[in-house]
Amino acid sequence: MADYLKYLYQDINIYNTDITFLTNQFLSPIAKTAPSFYKYFIQDTSMVKGNKCVKLFFSPRNKSDMLFTGFMYIKLDSSYVVKRIEMSVNKDINLNWVKDVNIVQEFDQIQDKGWLLATDEISIDFGLSKSGMGVFGQRTVSYKNYKVNEELTDSIFQGVDIVQNKDADKKSTAYWNTHRHQPLSKSENGVYIVIDSIKKVPAFKRTMDIMMLLISGYRDLGYFEIGPVNTFYSYNPIEGVRLRLGGRTTPKFSKKINFETYLAYANTDKKYKYYFGATYSLTDKSIYNFPVKSVKLSIQDETKIPGQELQFVQEDNILLSIKRGENNKLLYNKTFRIEHLNEFDNHFSYLLSYNYTRQSPGGELFFNPVNYNLPDYNLPYINISEVSTTLRYASHEQFYQGKLYRTPITNKYPIFQLQYTIGSKILGNDYNYQNLRVSISKRFYPSVLGYTDVIWEAGKIFGRVPYPLLTMHRANQTYSYQITSYNLMNFLEFVSDQYVSLNVDHCFNGFIFNKMPVIKKLKLREVATFKVLYGSLSDSNNPNYENGLFKLPTDNEGNPITYTLEKKPYIEASVGISNIFKFFRIDLVKRLTYLDHPNVASTGIRARFKFDF
Repeated sequence: MADYLKYLYQDINIYNTDITFLTNQFLSPIAKTAPSFYKYFIQDTSMVKGNKCVKLFFSPRNKSDMLFTGFMYIKLDSSYVVKRIEMSVNKDINLNWVKDVNIVQEFDQIQDKGWLLATDEISIDFGLSKSGMGVFGQRTVSYKNYKVNEELTDSIFQGVDIVQNKDADKKSTAYWNTHRHQPLSKSENGVYIVIDSIKKVPAFKRTMDIMMLLISGYRDLGYFEIGPVNTFYSYNPIEGVRLRLGGRTTPKFSKKINFETYLAYANTDKKYKYYFGATYSLTDKSIYNFPVKSVKLSIQDETKIPGQELQFVQEDNILLSIKRGENNKLLYNKTFRIEHLNEFDNHFSYLLSYNYTRQSPGGELFFNPVNYNLPDYNLPYINISEVSTTLRYASHEQFYQGKLYRTPITNKYPIFQLQYTIGSKILGNDYNYQNLRVSISKRFYPSVLGYTDVIWEAGKIFGRVPYPLLTMHRANQTYSYQITSYNLMNFLEFVSDQYVSLNVDHCFNGFIFNKMPVIKKLKLREVATFKVLYGSLSDSNNPNYENGLFKLPTDNEGNPITYTLEKKPYIEASVGISNIFKFFRIDLVKRLTYLDHPNVASTGIRARFKFDF
């Protein structure tokens, strides 16, 4: 609920061409292109705080477009400034979870220098349906004592955008009553009493416990919480049925230190897997409060599917137990890891880490430098010892802090990430190499046409390494659509030591469906994606040209099943429908290259759970 109400704190500037509201872009009613999308009607003249104004009604030409409706009060003099504006969204708009919106802004002339914002009010009524129960939030801000044309020092523009006094939440009621520009109404005062009372109702507490279990996957027991529940049972052909139980401490146990652990057992490989980690916060806040400064130590004995990189999902999630194609290759990793995370208020962060892993092949995966299918030459394991630095900058980033992941609230600002890894025999590694990866992601807003998410990524490995240390390109053999993976690529199908990729995902936000009778009532949204991957493998890392390197995987008859990308890029595209029942997205995916590889399909249908406004 608190995350919903954060949208009350969005700054709305009607003089911008596009106004970011909730997670969408709305065309301003006073933008240069607005007359092409809005209708305007003069209704009356009225006085607004002693200013004679014309009352102008505006509404969308197409009621289902992402546009506002409301009234503008324009001053009747040579300036024609907007003295007051009242806006809401049309009930036919393709917007989830929002029953009603009301935005009111009023402007005053300051020192004869110009017109500045004097009052800013936003009210949003959130709910699962138009008539059901929900949450109502209201924010009112008033501005006084503007200072105009006074020189500012450079230090004011350094640091974070918003600075909050440490004792801001400790002020007394009397303090706020004295400093408010306008006193609270009787109903506003009553909100505090209602919230304190409802928290004591047993039925409400039980409902919240169930909701938290379903949403977060953890059962809170006070000092310790058990979960995530969706990993208690899973299955894969090599491990068989896998049972897991674990949990972690909560901030009630300690804000400074957090312990996390689990134990798993699989009935086919008959092996135990485990994890134990301890994280120490270097601030007076817990590790769930931004900015995080922490040191983490962990040991783990676990499996990994080569080439599977999931986003915001646990690999042993029960929902991912069913996979298409062959899933008979596995890596067993015994890992020790220590890392230091340091986040700054401006959303720049660095992660320093040391990782030692003893990696063994499992299932039909072999480490063989002579012949992939000759077991006499198989090596039981390799040692991987690495030092890594990850730099990340995400300006103005906001996110949902969940139990397992931070889910970013995408905005218009790009996110930069650079990772540099060194593997050295001096550290105990079996090989010497360096691995450099860089990525840039950004959302673009082509006005009323929706939004486009673009991810560009590149990487290069310097050194001579076997295929387990090459870049195994992200493949997805589940039936869940993965935004950052290739959804018709097989696990370990492609490896490279240098690559560049582009991922484009566009949501039309119902721009087409909203103009179709009957269909527009379903509030569906159109999506389209395009993914292209260029890569290559140098001769020094290709076992066909270099002796001593592990042979690339083949089937039992010696036919290759792992390839390089020298011939042409891997390309896939998809079209789909999102916002199905407000939660689901279904894509028809088309693979456009390398269709002659074994066990591949040219088309497939994938589904994804997607929460959005």
